[in-house]
Amino acid sequence: MRVGLLVTCLVDVMRPEIGFSTIKLLEAAGCEVVAPESQTCCGQPAYSAGNRDAARALAEKFLDEFEGFDYIVIPSGSCGGMVKTHYEDALAGHPQLLQRFALVKPRVYELTDFLSTVVKLKNLPTAQANSFKGKITYHDSCCGLRELGVQQQPRELLTQRAGVALTEMKDARACCGFGGTFAVKYGDISAAIVDEKCENIHNTNADAVVLGDLGCMLNIEGRLRRTGDHTTRVLHVAQVLAGDA
Repeated sequence: MRVGLLVTCLVDVMRPEIGFSTIKLLEAAGCEVVAPESQTCCGQPAYSAGNRDAARALAEKFLDEFEGFDYIVIPSGSCGGMVKTHYEDALAGHPQLLQRFALVKPRVYELTDFLSTVVKLKNLPTAQANSFKGKITYHDSCCGLRELGVQQQPRELLTQRAGVALTEMKDARACCGFGGTFAVKYGDISAAIVDEKCENIHNTNADAVVLGDLGCMLNIEGRLRRTGDHTTRVLHVAQVLAGDA
């Protein structure tokens, strides 16, 4: 099975180790993984800002790069949500592109959904000797949860990682306050939202908060550090599942 990996902009620029953990997981599931070197952005920032021409161009670029794969896997709820949920609107008025996307859409998956429902991964990669062990809590990203239905999949996979114990936080499904440009346009509101999220994380006494979207990851980690918490780890689910954290 040939899998095209959409690395995502933020993983590529900010946390490339998440991409490597994703590849490790997919290869453990028996997949041949290819990350097209010409890939860039899924188009979400342009689409959210109302730049439909740029969003359409990036959606067409995605089709050119990924439509030849058996599956397309994305380690991000927001980017996965953009492709799976919003490309039809971004490509509206371009019937040939819509026809191509209709063939691709069923093959697009968020990482944990793919591992859980398609390949049904039962044997996680061998963890590194110093890999994370301890108590975690899980944050559900808005896009992954509401646009892709990702909730139980990561939790079920995390039960397979020895030495990791999950404790649910209050309002795990609530937004972290990032919301892309929302955090820039409405900084005070965003800060209040993420402060509540951080309080809920602290109340679990977890050693780490785990999640599946890098935007949420950077927002929560940044707020924890700016408010004096330098010990609670903020980890992408791929890092924990691959035993790389």
